[in-house]
Amino acid sequence: MSLVETETRDGAIWLWLSRAERHNALVPALISDLRSAIAEAAAVDPVALVLSGRGNSFSTGGDIAGFLDHARSQTELLAYAEMLVGGLHEAILDLLSFPAPVLAAVNGPVTGGSTGLILAADLVALADTAFIQPYYCQVGFAPDGGWTALLPDRIGAARALEIQYRNSRITAAEAVELGLAATTGPARDLSGMVDAWVEDLRKGYAQTHQATRQNIWDAQRRGEVRRRLDQEKARFLDLVGRQGTIGGMKDFTRKRA
Repeated sequence: MSLVETETRDGAIWLWLSRAERHNALVPALISDLRSAIAEAAAVDPVALVLSGRGNSFSTGGDIAGFLDHARSQTELLAYAEMLVGGLHEAILDLLSFPAPVLAAVNGPVTGGSTGLILAADLVALADTAFIQPYYCQVGFAPDGGWTALLPDRIGAARALEIQYRNSRITAAEAVELGLAATTGPARDLSGMVDAWVEDLRKGYAQTHQATRQNIWDAQRRGEVRRRLDQEKARFLDLVGRQGTIGGMKDFTRKRA
């Protein structure tokens, strides 16, 4: 069974992260299914691509239990981290090069690297109970998913650093103020908000939307994002295998339990 469900609605393709029992936490299988779903959607020329999540969370980032399951040896842990973080970064780049507008209906919390999926979207509707939070310094990870590759360009370097140093929680209202989301409202209204955006897009020429997106996310800009994402991955791999980080993962898991 795929960990990403696909739904076609009014010409838009919705992709639902579907690992609700684990708050849609990222594992290589989910990332692989997501990349396959993005590629299949790109091939049918939709009005828009919409990302959302099943359950109460959009995604809580990389599943720490998955890392710990592969911490029996340094080689195994690094191979797993390479697969997960590398795959996530490729999925973000897939979204940036998608031929149609990318929208997001964020139904709940977004933490860790899954934030990159939101940063790659053009229009984001956030449930008023949702929030965005890094958590890296609580575990010992280096940031991934665009926290240093994409976020500073959106909100400024100083604010991006402050949020990550202090592990600050960005509320839905604050996300709108920062320009990370276009609107917020009750979770039950998210689908309607995004459907209205899709209807607006249908009123314009798809070729114009495509040209606009391709001009903004041209090869040069995407190349710079890739360079920064590769830098994030290298530093993630450098830290994830350290004994202090493995201890941080265990402590974080115990606290959450």
